[in-house]
Amino acid sequence: MARIGLVTVLYKSDELLPGFFKSISAQLYKDYILYLVDNSESEATDRVIAKCLEDYPVTAYRHIKTGGNTGVAAGNNTGIRLSLEEGCTHVLLLNNDIEFDQAELFSRLVSLADEKGESIIVPKIRYYDEKKLWMAGGYMDEWRALGVHYGYNKEDGPAYNQPGHISYAPTCFMLVKKEVFAGVGMMDEKYFAYYDDTDFVLRATRKGYKLFYDPSLLVLHKVSSSAGANSAFYVYYSNRNKIYFIRKNFRGIRRYFALGYTVVSRIAFWLGFDKERKRKLLQGLREGFRMKPGG
Repeated sequence: MARIGLVTVLYKSDELLPGFFKSISAQLYKDYILYLVDNSESEATDRVIAKCLEDYPVTAYRHIKTGGNTGVAAGNNTGIRLSLEEGCTHVLLLNNDIEFDQAELFSRLVSLADEKGESIIVPKIRYYDEKKLWMAGGYMDEWRALGVHYGYNKEDGPAYNQPGHISYAPTCFMLVKKEVFAGVGMMDEKYFAYYDDTDFVLRATRKGYKLFYDPSLLVLHKVSSSAGANSAFYVYYSNRNKIYFIRKNFRGIRRYFALGYTVVSRIAFWLGFDKERKRKLLQGLREGFRMKPGG
């Protein structure tokens, strides 16, 4: 029988955990282990987890304290490796700023993976507080080095209800068979945060693994709960990592077009930023060009 390793990275996530635990506890499929990889450990978090376990019991869990903020990529790798060591046949990478109401969600994921032979599976994802879509599948635009979400910020509708294979999806809720990690490797920890999942998905598709989008599966996402979409942290890492991602994964004219597009398009961001974010933007771009590709 399939055993799922649920891998989530905690970073100042206390207020998110009750809804997250409630969603998992309600699942009819019980052969799973929840790996809480804690990058911001505290006694307060310990108390929140204990209360969640009391209110919303889970089948099995591990609370892994990393000793500091090791980053999303390294945190995911910690949980993935431990889940594989403990015999999990599938890994579900999931943010803790999500909730889901479908009690049969895990069961349907396993059925798609094992009965239909799908290696990587993602659901439809809506914003938590409105009915607009955050992602209904996606594709990789290699010329701009962008993972593009189908349906982004649009009203849900029949156009987004067609299941099928896609070329991109983020890992905020993604089931991955264990053999994918054997073939592709782990997350590249140089990213720290942002673009680590884009890099992993691109490597997987280039190795021949397919991503399957099932719109009958629904997850609600509290977007940018941990870092903020326009924070200095986001500005620095998203720009640094995009340059690194392009230099690592593309060659020839496609690489130079993507780099040129990225640098030129940042002028508009620059004009709208305050002094601190302007500094972080320039710092991120410079360091992206300095990083040695690998991983």
